[in-house]
Amino acid sequence: MARIVQKFGGTSVANLDCIRNVAVRVKAACDAGNQVAVVVSAMAGETNKLVDLVKQASALHDSAEYDAIVATGEQVTAGLLSIVLQSMGVNARSFLGWQLPIKTDGIHGRARIDDIDGSQAVSLMEKGHVVVIAGFQGLSPDNRVTTLGRGGSDTTAVALAAAFKADRCEIYTDVDGVYTCDPRIVPKARKIDRITYEEMLEMASQGAKVLQTRSVEMAMNFNVPVTVLSSFEDKPGTIVAAEIENMEQEVVTGIAYDKNEAKITLSSVDDRPGVAAAIFGPLTEAEINVDMIVQNVSADGKTTDMTFTVSEADFDRTIDHLDRHKSEIGFKEILADRNVAKISVVGVGMRSHAGVAQRMFKALADKGVNIQVISTSEIKVSVLISQDYLELALRALHTAYGLDAE
Repeated sequence: MARIVQKFGGTSVANLDCIRNVAVRVKAACDAGNQVAVVVSAMAGETNKLVDLVKQASALHDSAEYDAIVATGEQVTAGLLSIVLQSMGVNARSFLGWQLPIKTDGIHGRARIDDIDGSQAVSLMEKGHVVVIAGFQGLSPDNRVTTLGRGGSDTTAVALAAAFKADRCEIYTDVDGVYTCDPRIVPKARKIDRITYEEMLEMASQGAKVLQTRSVEMAMNFNVPVTVLSSFEDKPGTIVAAEIENMEQEVVTGIAYDKNEAKITLSSVDDRPGVAAAIFGPLTEAEINVDMIVQNVSADGKTTDMTFTVSEADFDRTIDHLDRHKSEIGFKEILADRNVAKISVVGVGMRSHAGVAQRMFKALADKGVNIQVISTSEIKVSVLISQDYLELALRALHTAYGLDAE
């Protein structure tokens, strides 16, 4: 017998037929003698509808009321799944985030979990009940409903698995695991049987959409084994777990990409101490996340060009902030390019293998793809290229690193 947390995403609970299919899976896990908690997302498209309603009500809306509204999608799903399970003879009870409670900070729209009281849920599970929990939501210090940000149900599931001391966390979605690259672009992409927390964290942060970045980070911090599975097919999934020592690692495990990037260059910036702080300080205060950064110093050593990337969603705000701080920073002009994409090759095997970046650069050069910006970490190499060459570059790199399916 094991204690399992199962999470079902929006496409998995898109309608009543899908919810019945989920109930069959949950019942099967119970019939096998397991203690089961289920975390559900809102039905596919429901959160977007609720967000649109809020925007129509007022463009400058109160963030606490925003959370109160958009959290209702998960409430509906949790209740419906509990009813279906009950009709199948399974003792099931739904819980909202505040009923456990899942305690968070008070930052509405992107709250972080502080603590979970899992005693009531665990007690029910030990008596054979299925606990169905609305994902994505929690309770603020002033007893208001909070939401964890888009994709937050993944984080809810992992956090509950840690709080319940579960043996594993199963994430059910519309794909049957994590792939070496997006199979819609790279037909020869293959499913990865096992991936480390670090690799999955890099893949998620660099654009892979299978798991939310925060959920992977939490799984790594609390050593929660996560399995990514399909809601619609009975196939083995991908296990996300700690790195196993003394195993031969592939140099590159997977390739991720992100088209939602914009490149900004500040030309002729005074090359002086503190100029980087003057540029990025205001952006940090505006909660604008800067990703890749490269600095080019002029021949005379007096000025520099500073190039960096931000998310497409933050582009307009970034330009506005830079314009308002132009006199403090001291640059000539802003050069912007929204037609860019970031590609990242990821693998813990990079720690023990040389030449990974060189192979990437050569593969792109052979296809005539120009690299605009480069950044690296211990297990990742990222480049910024024109979005026009994205598909060509992904396929070339997938082949270059020997990731193509047989």
